[in-house]
Amino acid sequence: MEIPNDPAILLSYINTKLRDDYSDLDELCKSLCVSRQTIESKLSAIGYAYDQTKNCFR
Repeated sequence: MEIPNDPAILLSYINTKLRDDYSDLDELCKSLCVSRQTIESKLSAIGYAYDQTKNCFR
């Protein structure tokens, strides 16, 4: 499955998946066959970082 390219849409997509389907970012990345670095890099470009305790990008 391909993830959205637009960072704002990606943020919404990833946070929804984390909330509804995955217990952490590593599990999501493994399931979607995408590197954690790719997601974190795209979202850090718009000022978001993964919060492990909340299991979302903030």
